[in-house]
Amino acid sequence: MLTRLKRPRGRAVALAFAIVASATMPAAPLHAAPPPVDRPTPDLRLTERDVAASNEKVKMAFADLAALWRGRFGELGGRFAVPRLLRYRGAARSACGVMQPSNAAYCPSENAIYYDEVFVAAQAKAAASELGSDGDMAGIGVIAHEMGHAVAIQLGYASPVAYDNESVADCLAGAFARHADENGSLEPGDVEEAFFGMAAAADPTPELTGNRRVDRRILARAAIMGHGTREQRMGNFRAGLSGGAGACVAEFE
Repeated sequence: MLTRLKRPRGRAVALAFAIVASATMPAAPLHAAPPPVDRPTPDLRLTERDVAASNEKVKMAFADLAALWRGRFGELGGRFAVPRLLRYRGAARSACGVMQPSNAAYCPSENAIYYDEVFVAAQAKAAASELGSDGDMAGIGVIAHEMGHAVAIQLGYASPVAYDNESVADCLAGAFARHADENGSLEPGDVEEAFFGMAAAADPTPELTGNRRVDRRILARAAIMGHGTREQRMGNFRAGLSGGAGACVAEFE
């Protein structure tokens, strides 16, 4: 279930990014994608051409994301500071620490989205193999999620509960898919690809002990500390897809 974050009382509608970053966010990549869930996967045979094609689609989608959120902030009388988009392979140093392999993260300290280009391309190719489509939305969804963190933070949202932040980012990724549908750029199969990507990068099912008291604590902690189960992630994305950005963040209603 989506938990909508409350904007801190007394803040302006659109805070200056530098103020939000310095006042509320430690210099750590708190908004990183979870590692893919371990599962049997086909031999993807990822090529440099696959990575280049994925990067080109990410670049185009990022331009649409920037235009969408610039426009929505403008409607509120604010300004959206578009993050830089930085790709890497294996690992990369950032102001938020080392960006890990097979990951993507939003670094608020430098207003930048980092993504492992091989990881994102592999997400798309895995979706294509599984669904019989081009798979591109599985990779683009990763970037849309990280952009969702930038949107929420620049509006002044920062919950101490990790899942609250992640659920809103998934919802805003769904709102981007709704926007793409409205402007005619959402292709058949894109929603299924996005769901595939959400499920692939969901939190693993907690390992329970059989002790009811201990297991309650394990489940309670899992419910607030992660990105969410596959059902939660897909549900949060669906909320934005169905209701738009207003279903994620009160200011956009």
